[in-house]
Amino acid sequence: MRRRGSRLPSRTRRRRRSGRRALSAPAWPAGSPRSGRSTAWQSTITMLPRMWSCPCRLATPFTFWRCMKIGTEAILFEIRLKRQNETVIPSELPLVQELTSTLREWAVIWHRLYVENKKTLFRQVQQMTYCLIEWRSQILSGTLPKDELAELKKKVTAKIDYGNRILGLDLVVRDDNGNILDPDTTSTIALFKVHETASKRVNERIQEEKSLQQDLGLRGQSIFNSTHTYGLYVNVKNFVCNIGEDAELLMSLYDPDQSLFISESYLVRWGSTGMPKEIEKLNNLQAVFTDLSSSDLIRPRISLVCQIVRVGHMELKEGKKHTCGLRRPFGVAVMDITDIIHGKVDDEEKQHFIPFQQIAMETYIRQRQLIMAPLITSHVIGENEPLTSVFNKVIAAKEVNHKGQGLWVSLKLLPGDLSQVQKDFSHLVDRSTAVARKMGFPEIILPGDVRNDMYVTLVNGEFDKGKKKTPKNVEVTMSVHDEDGNLLEKAIHPGAGYEGISEYKSVVYYQVKQPCWYETVKVSIAIEEVGRCHLRFTFRHRSSQESRDKSEKAFGMAFVKLMNADGTTLQDGRHNLIVYKGENKKMEDAKCYLMFPGTKVEMEDRDGPSVKHQPHITNFTPTKDSTKDSFQIATLICSTKLTQNVDLLGLLNWRSNSQNIGHNLKKLMEVDGGEIVKFLQDTLDALFNIMMEMSDNESYDFLVFDALVFIISLIGDIKFQHFNPVLETYIYKHFSATLAYVKLTKVLNYYVGNAEDASKTELLFAALKALKYLFRFIVQSRVLYLRFYGKTEDGDEFNNAIRKLFLSFNVLMDRPLEEAVKIKGAALKYLPSIINDVKLVFDPVELSVLFSKFIQSIPDNQLVRQKLNCMTKIVDSDLFRQSECRDVLLPLLVDQLSGQLDDNSNKPDHEASSQLLSNILEVLDRKEVGPTAVHIQLIMERLLRRINRTVIGMSRLSPHIGSFVACMTAILRQMEDSHYNHYINTFKTRQDLIDFLMETFIMFKDLIGKNVYANDWMVMTMMQSRVFLRAINQYTSVLNRVFLDQTSFELQLWNNYFHLAVAFLTHDSLQLENFSQAKRNKMVKKYGDMRKEIGFKIRDMWYNLGPHKIRFIPSMVGPILEVTLTPEPELRKATIPIFFDMMQCEFNFSGNRNFHMFENELITKLDQEVEGGQGDEQYKVLLEKLLLEHCRKHKYLSISGEVFALLVSSLLENLLDYRTIMHDGSKENRMSCTVNVLNFYKEKKREDIYIRYLYKLRDLHRDCENYTEAAYTLLLHAELLQWSDKPCAPHLLQRDSYYVYSQQELKEKLYQEIIAFFDKGKMWEKAIQLSKELAEMYENKVFDYEGLGSLLKKRAMFYENIMKAMRPQPEYFAVGYYGHGFPSFLRNKIFIYRGKEYERREDFNLKLLTQFPNAEKLSSTTPPPDEIKASLKQYVQCFIVKPVMNLPPNYKDKPVPEQILNFYRANEVQQFTYSRPFRKGEKDPENEFATMWIERITYTTAYSFPGILKWFEVKQVTTEEVSPLENAIETMELTNEKISNSVQQHAWDRTLPVHPLSMLLNGIVDPAVMGGYTNYEKAFFTEKYIQEHPEDQDKIELLKQLIALQMPLLAEGIRIHGEKLTEQLKPLHDRLTSCFKELREKVEKLYGVITLPSSLTERKQSRSGSVVLPYIMSSTLRRLSITSVTSSSTSSDSTSSRPGSDGSILEPLVERRISAASRTEELSAKEDGENRINKFKRKEWSISKSQVIVEKEPEAELTSKMNMLGKARPKSLQLGETRLTLLQASSFQQAMPLSPPPITPKTPRTQSFPSLQADGLAVMNAQNSPPPPPPKSKPYENSNGRNSMEVAPPLPSRREVRPPPPPPKARKSGALSSEQGLQ
Repeated sequence: MRRRGSRLPSRTRRRRRSGRRALSAPAWPAGSPRSGRSTAWQSTITMLPRMWSCPCRLATPFTFWRCMKIGTEAILFEIRLKRQNETVIPSELPLVQELTSTLREWAVIWHRLYVENKKTLFRQVQQMTYCLIEWRSQILSGTLPKDELAELKKKVTAKIDYGNRILGLDLVVRDDNGNILDPDTTSTIALFKVHETASKRVNERIQEEKSLQQDLGLRGQSIFNSTHTYGLYVNVKNFVCNIGEDAELLMSLYDPDQSLFISESYLVRWGSTGMPKEIEKLNNLQAVFTDLSSSDLIRPRISLVCQIVRVGHMELKEGKKHTCGLRRPFGVAVMDITDIIHGKVDDEEKQHFIPFQQIAMETYIRQRQLIMAPLITSHVIGENEPLTSVFNKVIAAKEVNHKGQGLWVSLKLLPGDLSQVQKDFSHLVDRSTAVARKMGFPEIILPGDVRNDMYVTLVNGEFDKGKKKTPKNVEVTMSVHDEDGNLLEKAIHPGAGYEGISEYKSVVYYQVKQPCWYETVKVSIAIEEVGRCHLRFTFRHRSSQESRDKSEKAFGMAFVKLMNADGTTLQDGRHNLIVYKGENKKMEDAKCYLMFPGTKVEMEDRDGPSVKHQPHITNFTPTKDSTKDSFQIATLICSTKLTQNVDLLGLLNWRSNSQNIGHNLKKLMEVDGGEIVKFLQDTLDALFNIMMEMSDNESYDFLVFDALVFIISLIGDIKFQHFNPVLETYIYKHFSATLAYVKLTKVLNYYVGNAEDASKTELLFAALKALKYLFRFIVQSRVLYLRFYGKTEDGDEFNNAIRKLFLSFNVLMDRPLEEAVKIKGAALKYLPSIINDVKLVFDPVELSVLFSKFIQSIPDNQLVRQKLNCMTKIVDSDLFRQSECRDVLLPLLVDQLSGQLDDNSNKPDHEASSQLLSNILEVLDRKEVGPTAVHIQLIMERLLRRINRTVIGMSRLSPHIGSFVACMTAILRQMEDSHYNHYINTFKTRQDLIDFLMETFIMFKDLIGKNVYANDWMVMTMMQSRVFLRAINQYTSVLNRVFLDQTSFELQLWNNYFHLAVAFLTHDSLQLENFSQAKRNKMVKKYGDMRKEIGFKIRDMWYNLGPHKIRFIPSMVGPILEVTLTPEPELRKATIPIFFDMMQCEFNFSGNRNFHMFENELITKLDQEVEGGQGDEQYKVLLEKLLLEHCRKHKYLSISGEVFALLVSSLLENLLDYRTIMHDGSKENRMSCTVNVLNFYKEKKREDIYIRYLYKLRDLHRDCENYTEAAYTLLLHAELLQWSDKPCAPHLLQRDSYYVYSQQELKEKLYQEIIAFFDKGKMWEKAIQLSKELAEMYENKVFDYEGLGSLLKKRAMFYENIMKAMRPQPEYFAVGYYGHGFPSFLRNKIFIYRGKEYERREDFNLKLLTQFPNAEKLSSTTPPPDEIKASLKQYVQCFIVKPVMNLPPNYKDKPVPEQILNFYRANEVQQFTYSRPFRKGEKDPENEFATMWIERITYTTAYSFPGILKWFEVKQVTTEEVSPLENAIETMELTNEKISNSVQQHAWDRTLPVHPLSMLLNGIVDPAVMGGYTNYEKAFFTEKYIQEHPEDQDKIELLKQLIALQMPLLAEGIRIHGEKLTEQLKPLHDRLTSCFKELREKVEKLYGVITLPSSLTERKQSRSGSVVLPYIMSSTLRRLSITSVTSSSTSSDSTSSRPGSDGSILEPLVERRISAASRTEELSAKEDGENRINKFKRKEWSISKSQVIVEKEPEAELTSKMNMLGKARPKSLQLGETRLTLLQASSFQQAMPLSPPPITPKTPRTQSFPSLQADGLAVMNAQNSPPPPPPKSKPYENSNGRNSMEVAPPLPSRREVRPPPPPPKARKSGALSSEQGLQ
């Protein structure tokens, strides 16, 4: 982009000129921080997509700097784009603009991939981005040539399309030049085909990438399929061999299976210094073996062979007297390159080592090795062997003892011919690269490939040794001479890479009589010189001594002429040459020896005079018997100008041999195709000259015709397909036979007319295949004739010939199908190919008529596909582009298509039909074809409805569905408004019109819902949507005009319209807000927002309904809701009032004057839509606002409408919260929102939706393993059912429903699932309760005894689990959420959470803060001030609370086992307490306990635990204070209970270890800690205290009695301790006994005597172990001691949990009573929810008359005293929970194991205290230690009624055990505000 009238910054101009250098280094603009100046540069950076925070910045420094370079480029671009507010215009190419937008779009996705950690795709996009940036820089540089720019454009577009596909972006459709297509100017069919092509191309690219990653072998196969010519690139890196002399390396490709050289040699001359002879070739020894065909690549084996020829002395001897310059064989190197040729290995960088194998051990070397190294080479090949056998032996050898000698080469297979390779692999192949051609033609011969090479191979020879004792060392010298004996300079090429030489000297074999050379050289001679030239070979003996060698002269010569006497070139193959001997001068005189035969074949065939009759050459010995010498060569001609075929040559020279014309014409069809195409023009000239000049002989016409057909067919072969342009050039530039058309049409007519002749079938078939070019000859001949003679010369002869030809074809096609099927198919296939040529010389309209009759002559149901394909080709011809011709052809085409698409058609050919229809419509959409309105109308009338029905009936998986939909769309797009009106008027009856509209609406809706095109075909989809929208709007006018009256109203038709319109509006492709900003802007600019147009039309059509509206309620509520939920403000404002119109309509027309149908339907659909992702906060506000506005204006709906509007708004709020939280990671929040929605639907009595959300909640619990809560959730569903046979309503069945019929069956299934969940959650008590109900049904209703038996077995297992299985009790946590930063359903509220098993407070806090990472944890447990509650931040307060036990009445006053009581300590609880110590009055330094008070807070939740959630909101908070005296009483109660529990455990289970009992007893009876009682005496038993607190007299007495009660318990404990005594504990037991004696005396003296009856401590064998707690868990210990830290002496965190035992086998020892007034007060308070858990619900310690022996006072006095105490006794006196006594220290408790191992019933149950001897006893022995902090409220206590007591008061009737659902989400007008709950 460039500012108007401004120049680019100089740096920018330099970057554009620099091309690739633009990205070579980061360019820091002037003024940047790097430059030291401060400018607006920093502000420009903000315009970029955060390049400085690039994700790869952290990868490596290299990556960072590369991103910096990218960033610089982008910054400069933005500077040009964004400088102030100046006008900018695009100055870049469209491709550069596309590149820029693509890079920006990819950058966003690239960042997202990094965030999502998709590494593979991230790296892939990174590499593609780098490529695009580099290419963009090259394009911007403006330095690329036009062809390179076009090639780069292809690469860029291919990369963009590939990247878009793997990133899921839209497919970009382009024309052939790579430019983006404009859909407005492109026909629908063309657009569809371009989409298909682009998609296929991208898919192929993706498959290529996959195959490259999976198997390189597949890559080779794909190359074979697409390319016909290849090259092998060879780069010689090094050659290591100990030669000591110069050498020649001759490399070539070799087939070891056929022992055949494939290519000519590549020559490398290597110096004796170990480097190339030409130093400039160092590191540049490269060659390409070209012209390899696919047949070469599929050879089983192929090798790269290298012959090493030493150039120097005869032997490796040092000396000046030896002959130099001899070429001696030295060795070979062979490598199998089959894998490389097959494409399995493709690494141009890899260096392959080719081991060297020496051929012969020469004398000198052999002697040196015998002296220096006796172990000679193990693999030695004889020198006399031919090289082919040498190669084969080396190939067969498994190993070569190369000793590190050999070649290092790199190889790569390159697809394409030489020019293509140089273009595609310019980095490898350049002009300096040697080119070694294949010895033969490539698979495809190009017309411009002029070649005239002859390959001559010196095969072998045999030479007489003459007078020598040993065979000669023969050297063959080869040269090329003309007929005068002149030497042709540089005509011989020994190998590629060097210029030609004049003479070639062969390798010399040492003393070999029959040397085998197999040396091949190339002879290149100008074509005009070939007939005059011959090859001459001279033979010379070479001596190793230089002096002798100079005297040696040639002892013989041989020659061969390159052209035979008949004008043909020397035949390929081996030739045995005659070796002539004589004088050297005579042997050099060409005139002398050319008179003689050169080969032995010539000698045998020659009849001329004998050589001996030639006196002037008597020194020659020409006869084959006169010499024993022989010499054999092999030749191969690769020439595009020379022929070796006598018949072809005879045809070309037909005038000189006219009597053989017929023979030569017949033989022509046996000539190799390569020979014919070399002389194509000459051959055609000869054929037409024969036809014209020999016109009197008609037999030649047929022969010439057949020969012409043969040549045309030959050109059609893939090998010669590139000669098509040559043939066409000949026809239009060189062809001159003006009357040839007469003869050609005559012969063709004869063949077609006599098609029944079997002998002519193959000739006719070949002629039909060649029909296209035959008619080009005919037409060109006719054109030439008309040009010279005009039309009047032959009258109408030509036209009649054409008419006669078509008539013959018609007769042929009308014959029975069995006859000439092949000919008929060929006629249909090839006849349309003549149209474009024939119409030049024949009337197009008449030609159209001829073709119409030709098509009509084919019987119906015969050759259907061929007929349709024939018509498709007619449409593709120029004929169909003329309007007059279309008038003739189109009715026929439409008729044929109509028959194919007819409903009664048996097997319609959809593929051919769609192709024909597509081509017709594409032609009609072009501007240059003339008027088309009539033709469109014809197609519309005849085909539109048939196409619609075809689309409706066709499977969406059919490969042709897309084509038919495109055709239908094209017809609708090309129809004008007048076409629509006309088409509607064509329907004869009203029902036909209804059927058509119904079909169309249904089809449109189906196509919109199930798009037949791929998701990335955005352009095609949008074009289709625009066409559909126009058609829908056209049809709506029909609805309003025809089907709206009261008498003519069609409900189903209107209903289909509305559903279609809504489906269109809500289609994914139109939801602009789901797209990127760039795509959104592009779509709005191109297509606009089509949702608004259709939405407004829906509104108008609704209001048009008038009185018919009521018929669409409630069915249209859902569709209209979908419309209103579309996030488009204008559309929402326009369509939401329809809801009010529906309310008003139902209100007016319903008899009940309400709108319940609308209300229920809206609620149902709203739930579905919001859950599906629709709707937002703006919609909620707008919906409420508009409904309220309309309702308040209405006379009758002002009240009910307003209520409904607020109700819907509330529902939307809940649903939006629910949907938001559903995407949250916190499942707790999801559960809360689910419960809120759940309760809303319960209030509205929408059981169907209510049940659906129940199961969502169930699934959440199940995923979190909250099995108990999942069971309670399902229980809510079961409560909706009855034990009856009533059928189940559909809404009662859950989403994964059982297949049941009655409610009883469903409830039974639910109970079974609930019981299973309770079992998993270890809630066996609840499982037993449900199983009893289920068993009652099994036993008394359905009589399913088998099921009953199974159920009872489960129940028995539950009972056993209760008593024996380990069941840790959960902690309960109070959590307060303070501050406005929390959601409304949490803000300033307190919740009680039920923890998981073994979940500690630290873990719970961590989970809480993880859920709210921005929240701040409050350290204090006091209620926060108002400032925190009003803060915008988030504050969390969390602490442990203790549940208040609610014991069922059936356990009252009974010896309940500990395991049973433990369940009720943590379950079925609704109240929780938290105690906090504080001081009142002045601190007493001598007794701090006297002023220590307890503040006890009681929290009451909305529902009891456990329930459908693991947390419930606190609905009531009460606070009370506990005095020091009451605290002391509680402490003594707990101490006594602790002793009692321990005693009864040891009494019932003698296997328990004695150490815990020892510690307990020692801590109480040891005099060192007697200070505890002393503190009580000092604080409460003094006269001063009694006088100051006379109201506490009863409490003081109770405290004294509790002290006295401790004595018999201690006595029983010491007795048991003595029974289980060990030797180690004997001293301790003695001390315990003496101390207890003193203690007992003192206590009994002061406080009296209480004795326990012996029956209470006797062991009952029948229930052994049943009341013993298997293990007291550490979680229980922690839960039982909750006191916050307020002083240095007390701490809630340091005070560990006390082992608890709320029940005991000992009967109560203190009798308690509750006054009637207290009970009444308690019952009356039940309505407030405070007394749902009675404080007397668990096993208590009480004193009964039958169980207590009072020695100090008579029983009556004691009873009366207790009655007096009952009125004022505090609730803390009720013993219900095991607590630590004042003698148990914190360290002792902390030593309890947190997770004790599970035990079996038979395992001795122990309670270990690891810190007994360390911390425990030290603390216990502390002198004068004060009593422990006051205990917290007991589980059975309540906030009220502290001064009342009674022995086991009756419970109020217990409510249903199933918990109610949690409360609905409270609105602002809720019953209990947040502040009230926290006060």
